[in-house]
Amino acid sequence: MATQMKAIVPTGPGAASVLSLIDLPIPALESPYEILVKIHGVSLNPADTKVRQSNTRPNRILGWDAAGVVEAAGEQALFKKGDEVIYAGAIGRAGSNAQYGLVDSRIVGRKPKGWSWADAAGLPLVMLTAWEMLEDQFHLKPYAVPEKEETLLVINGAGGVGTAAIQLASKVFNVKNIVATASRSETIDWVKKNGATHVINHREDLGAQLKVLNLTPSLAFICYDTMTYLSQLAPVMRPFGHVGAIVEADDPLPFHNNGAMSKSLSFHWEFMFARPMHGYDLETQGRILNEVAKLAEEGKLTSFTTVKEVLSVQSLRKAHETVESGKAIGKIVFDVKDTIGEN
Repeated sequence: MATQMKAIVPTGPGAASVLSLIDLPIPALESPYEILVKIHGVSLNPADTKVRQSNTRPNRILGWDAAGVVEAAGEQALFKKGDEVIYAGAIGRAGSNAQYGLVDSRIVGRKPKGWSWADAAGLPLVMLTAWEMLEDQFHLKPYAVPEKEETLLVINGAGGVGTAAIQLASKVFNVKNIVATASRSETIDWVKKNGATHVINHREDLGAQLKVLNLTPSLAFICYDTMTYLSQLAPVMRPFGHVGAIVEADDPLPFHNNGAMSKSLSFHWEFMFARPMHGYDLETQGRILNEVAKLAEEGKLTSFTTVKEVLSVQSLRKAHETVESGKAIGKIVFDVKDTIGEN
């Protein structure tokens, strides 16, 4: 086995950083739970662009989605050499834009059979984020009919996490009404295709549109611009409702007002990396990813890949630009070939 690998890393200071190709040593196992994965598929998330723009660590490998084959395993690892796996990894560790990756096996799931490497790599981060919000924060139970009729509002339904939330709410958590925001014909079609029962325009007044639909959200999932949409939600939510967000915002949050208090509304942050960052309940992420693999094999969850490329410096740079434009739909994924090049 080779001792060096190709990796794509940001070089240069802060927002001026650019993606560059370098050689690095193939990482060695550091704990009994770890596995070394030969990476065959990766995907891009907004977290990648944010970390690149704040580049403070030289030669930091970005990318927090991967699909590949286990090359080596620690003595307590939950997978063995030759197993096909998917994972999102941990924000404080080297990412997946490389030929090999090191990851704690407790946050890893098996790759869905019949799925391509690239499509499978599009699942982990967004599915974990959406599942954790729906189950841990909103207290929904998978495969159970909710005790009360729920209406879920998803802000930015056509993004990766929004798409995952719509699919899971529809196919796994049995939410009756799923309202997604979208403003373009292609994004409207996309959210409907993935399970939204209603669509409203996030560029227009949310309350007026919900009133026309005669719907009052009990759950609201903000996947874009927390500060803008949080202030609009208290007036439109059902009492004892839950609002969750995945996009960081400045304090104080505009949700702390009399409207929210008088309705006993709850606000929740969802950060998919919280479990691996703090070493808390790691096995839960492995459980979720294994369940996602099963649902994908059964056809209950479908691929939401919209762009598929071969990983190179050029293709990754272009994908970063697309995500930063705010126009990305679904997931951008990449096949990782035997070597990684500039073009």
